[in-house]
Amino acid sequence: QVQLVESGGGSVQAGGSLRLSCAISAVPYTRYCMAWFRQAPGKEREGVATMYNIDPSPVYADFVKRRFTVSQDRNTLYLQMNNLKPEDTAMYYCAVVSPSGWCRPDLADFKYWGQGTQVTVSS
Repeated sequence: QVQLVESGGGSVQAGGSLRLSCAISAVPYTRYCMAWFRQAPGKEREGVATMYNIDPSPVYADFVKRRFTVSQDRNTLYLQMNNLKPEDTAMYYCAVVSPSGWCRPDLADFKYWGQGTQVTVSS
């Protein structure tokens, strides 16, 4: 059974950094899309970044503006977040396997989701 376990969230001041991790296990595909999403209170969920586990081809949402970096090491997906802003406050989720075949944060839908990790940025 596919399992995704996020960690690394927390509270930081504006301008600070956090690195989120997502431990991925039992995905029954050779090549698949992985993603980070976020959802702030009262707002819709939005894609942050996507990449494939093989031949990564990372894609970022426009609002990231080179502040975030998505990467993978073995079976762990990472999101390095620098220069955090209060508007980055949200629950962050990792997700894997896009049935539609798309691997872009603005288009992809995902089959498997983690439980989320909270990121809070204070001004």
